[in-house]
Amino acid sequence: MTLGFAPSTASLGSSSASASRLARMVEPADWAAAGIPLLRSPREVVSGLHSRHRPLPTTAVVAVLDHEERLTASASFVRRPGPADGWEFRNALLAHLRRVVPHDLRRRTPVRTAVLVYCRDGDERWTEEDGAWMWGLRDACTLHGLRCGAYITLTKAGWQVFGEGRGGRRPSSDSTPLALGEPTGDLGHLVPRTAGGAAEPLRRAAAR
Repeated sequence: MTLGFAPSTASLGSSSASASRLARMVEPADWAAAGIPLLRSPREVVSGLHSRHRPLPTTAVVAVLDHEERLTASASFVRRPGPADGWEFRNALLAHLRRVVPHDLRRRTPVRTAVLVYCRDGDERWTEEDGAWMWGLRDACTLHGLRCGAYITLTKAGWQVFGEGRGGRRPSSDSTPLALGEPTGDLGHLVPRTAGGAAEPLRRAAAR
């Protein structure tokens, strides 16, 4: 007779949930190889969204750009506390996209692109939370008929576009937003290092 303890149902459930969350994230190498369209002027996009939404850490800003990279609509919301889960992030992004812009599901080919700026603590290195946001953005775009665009982090060190190697010192997570239309000047450059939920109420939406 073999004596021992069978894993508890709660333990098995927790392990399964953790494995599911890990499956709902995108690694930097996979993101870089996915053919995400490059932004012509990421500094202008980031600065414009920073000025409109004034994000603080744990704030996500999702924006829709037309084929000329002009802002069509944008929305910001604060991430709900809890484990990073791409499914939760996807639902939050999709809910806010539906509030500010009609879907393009009837089009054979997407003509508009969604980008995500996430303001967070920590440094510029990739985290599992970033991977979950990437997964969520990609899935939300598919469900809304949009092209999946850049994922950009905003930290104290500045901003960076994952998978592109482009970034700058300002704006940062603690910098004062510029007035809309104010020249951004020379923002410098960062060389990124690669490491290998229900949404809260909409804070602000903008379109032009």
